[in-house]
Amino acid sequence: MQTRTLGDSGLEVSALGFGCMGLTSSYGHAPGKDEAIALLRTAVDLGVTFFDTAEIYGPFTNEQVVGEALRPVRDRVVIATKFGFNADQGVSGGLNSQPDHIRAVCDASLKRLGVEVIDLFYQHRVDTAVPIEDVAGTVKDLIAEGKVKHFGLSEPGVATVRRAHAVQPVAALQNEYSLWTREPETNGILDVCAELGIGFVPYSPLGRGFLTGALGTELTEGDFRKLLPRFTPEAMAKNQALIDRIRTIADAKQATPAQIALAWLLAQRPWIVPIPGTTKRHRLEENLGALTVTLDDGELADIRAALAEIDVEGERYPAQLMARTGN
Repeated sequence: MQTRTLGDSGLEVSALGFGCMGLTSSYGHAPGKDEAIALLRTAVDLGVTFFDTAEIYGPFTNEQVVGEALRPVRDRVVIATKFGFNADQGVSGGLNSQPDHIRAVCDASLKRLGVEVIDLFYQHRVDTAVPIEDVAGTVKDLIAEGKVKHFGLSEPGVATVRRAHAVQPVAALQNEYSLWTREPETNGILDVCAELGIGFVPYSPLGRGFLTGALGTELTEGDFRKLLPRFTPEAMAKNQALIDRIRTIADAKQATPAQIALAWLLAQRPWIVPIPGTTKRHRLEENLGALTVTLDDGELADIRAALAEIDVEGERYPAQLMARTGN
């Protein structure tokens, strides 16, 4: 397994991680607990060392499954989880990064995961009601107490990153980034990561499944994607043009669209570590196959040209969720 280091943090992880959210929620077809645990242990056997969860996934059940799966191999893995919501009220509970709440979440996550320390503790979304200095200072204290090793932020703006980093070095940013979500290239996020020595962890690197080319147009009830403008039937039909271009490039490389999408991300910066998720072993193996796909300068130029010619239909989130990003 290839490894990468998240910026200057010294945190070394597998070059591809595993996003665990879909194992218990969000996409309408979560596997059973035993199946999820078996898949996570298979990922470890295949060399994956970086696993991403959060208290809000479930809520709470995702951390429990991840903890049970990874406790036997704790010395071989890096576990990231997140705070920042009133998770006991579900996804509609709103943001909460008050210092006392962060501490309570940390203790509860440690218990659910069954570990003594959280390797990477992200603020899941920036809470504009709480100064980021207070958030970073609280995590700094948790690090001093031995409960957390590294601090991360998800979907912050550049100014927030700078302010947080001045209090407690930020090890990683977790923002959405993929062939059809390229804002980190233009909003300064990749630049500030390079400047400050921060690793970058793209979530939804396969466009919530769309970039695999295997997602049908009919989403099941309970699937979070039904709420997203990019996943209306009309938008998916228009965005098929992107899949067609990716598939042409993939066929020439004897690869799959998913592998091209991941290989493209890996080629952008040496400190980028995508975290694709899946509920199926064959998709896990396919994703890891991206590590054997090398895109040369000409192929990267072809991909850039294709992206420049295609306008993606639909925002990645509805307005109320977009408002929680970039703060």
